Amino acid sequence: MARDVVDEIVEAWRTELPGVVGDELELSKRAARLAGLLNAPVEAKLARLGLTKAEYDILAVLRAAGEPYRLRPSVLTQRLALTSGGTSNVLRRLTAAGLIDRDPDPSDARSSWVRLTAAGAEKSEEAVRAASTAQAALLRDVPPETARAAIQALRDILIALGDTA
Repeated sequence: MARDVVDEIVEAWRTELPGVVGDELELSKRAARLAGLLNAPVEAKLARLGLTKAEYDILAVLRAAGEPYRLRPSVLTQRLALTSGGTSNVLRRLTAAGLIDRDPDPSDARSSWVRLTAAGAEKSEEAVRAASTAQAALLRDVPPETARAAIQALRDILIALGDTA
């Protein structure tokens, strides 16, 4: 059976601390490595578009929301697992770039909406297409049934951990 880098890491820990590490280490290391491998080509494409991964994530979530492409900052923070301060910093950069507008909520003076501008909608679509193409190219040798099984297994784990819609 083929081995990956995580097998070596786990084997080393099982030698050094027998009985201490197990499936939790394998799962967390493999999830982290997979995320890194999937994100690297996306981040390279995004850099060519003048976007960071965090900026892309916000633009993509807003675009996926459908017209009028707007959400509350708190919803963006929740969906992207960012801190409120991190979200605010990214929103400032996107506003300065003319990709989003911040609109006051007429029904609640303490709240606001984040909305894609026309340029933001165009940029988000370009970025989503580029990211999708980069990841599809990376995954081209993964059998579709393997990808679907991994998707379902990861969904089951996230739901078991309470990460539900």
